[in-house]
Amino acid sequence: MTKLYNKVEKFVIDAFTKTRHEEQIIHFKKTAYWVKKLEPKSDEALLISAIAHDIERGFRSKETLKKHSYTDHKFLRPHEEEGAEIISKFLKKQGATKELIERVRMLVSRHEEGGNKYQNLLKDADSISFFENNLDIFFRKAKEEGKDKIKQKFDWMYNRITSEKAKKIVKKQYQKAIKDLDKF
Repeated sequence: MTKLYNKVEKFVIDAFTKTRHEEQIIHFKKTAYWVKKLEPKSDEALLISAIAHDIERGFRSKETLKKHSYTDHKFLRPHEEEGAEIISKFLKKQGATKELIERVRMLVSRHEEGGNKYQNLLKDADSISFFENNLDIFFRKAKEEGKDKIKQKFDWMYNRITSEKAKKIVKKQYQKAIKDLDKF
């Protein structure tokens, strides 16, 4: 990894350690891992975007999500845009090139919805990592928020995957998550 990537990773870890969401750090690292697995020739901007794709969550108020569902466009768009802005400002302070900053901004600003080949790649890696690392968080939330809301999130995270390769990687985990949700 590059020095810049390492600085971004530390920035992300620090943001989530302060907000007591340390369990999310493995999700970010695994998203970067899956980006590399799905696209071995991933450039620095794509890897930085993977580690920092959810940076907005490290800075958001607890009330933000209570107003919307996990898959609500009114929640997702600001999440993407604010995250793109946060990481862009950080990269600028680190002296990153304008081209790298703009590529990271473009990727993070559509990591939930996808769009072009690389935004879709990031989205797919995010979904794989979600099913590997975030299920326990959402199983715990099922008790207070209801399993229907959590099932909606699981379905959305699986159905948004673009590549057949990524769907195949995560299909069994998705099916098990839906089955395990019935226990709540």
